[in-house]
Amino acid sequence: MDNNVMQDFFGSRSIKIAIIGVLTVLAIFLLAETITVVQNFDRSGVPATDTIIVNGNGQAMMPPDIARISFTVKNTSATVADAQQTTTKQTNTALDFVKKQGIASKDIKTLSYNISPQYSYGTPCLNKTCPSYRGTPKITGYNVSESIQVTVHTLSKVGELLGGLGNLSVQNISGPSFTLADPTAGYNAARADAISKAKAQATLLAKQLGVHLGKLVNFSESSGGYRYPTAYGLGVTSSKLASTPLIPTGENTYRSSVSLTYEIR
Repeated sequence: MDNNVMQDFFGSRSIKIAIIGVLTVLAIFLLAETITVVQNFDRSGVPATDTIIVNGNGQAMMPPDIARISFTVKNTSATVADAQQTTTKQTNTALDFVKKQGIASKDIKTLSYNISPQYSYGTPCLNKTCPSYRGTPKITGYNVSESIQVTVHTLSKVGELLGGLGNLSVQNISGPSFTLADPTAGYNAARADAISKAKAQATLLAKQLGVHLGKLVNFSESSGGYRYPTAYGLGVTSSKLASTPLIPTGENTYRSSVSLTYEIR
């Protein structure tokens, strides 16, 4: 009776399919575990103690492809409205000039817009016949300023922009700051140079020590760079037209320092 029940149970098609499925999953699991064991056969859970550490310093020289220029328009009037009106008029004139040089709207942005009161603290009384001096500040006017940053993609236009802005009564101009639109390109090139030098040092050191390099077990990096050149200037407010300056772009220097740790055997 029991044998007939077992034969009927295992003779069922659905039961056979289920058993085959379970066995297939189990086989795949065992295969994956076997592959993992083989791959990690030579990897110990204990940190490597027989190692050498080498360092590499790399750099990359790359010409800039953008320049950033910023300028500020600032005015003081008895009322906020008057100061804003004058500042807005001058700023709009400067922006119209910038756009006529082919600068896209996406490359022009406001860095700050400030309104602040201007105070007078009176004159201190230095003798007994004067009224007592309390030093109470009094608002005599308001300062309104707007700072704009312009990103220039055509570097040959930088000098013309600086000269033109100097004729538009802006209070100060800073820049140009030459850089890469994608600064990671400079750091990536510097890192590649640093790693190449570190690998060469590791190979030489292993040969001198009479050992063989194993796996790379640790990596660290510190990167830094500076932009060169950067020029700064002040806007002119006189009636004389500012001359167009010659602005050399030079190259940017990017640096990277890496440390590699190898197992040795």
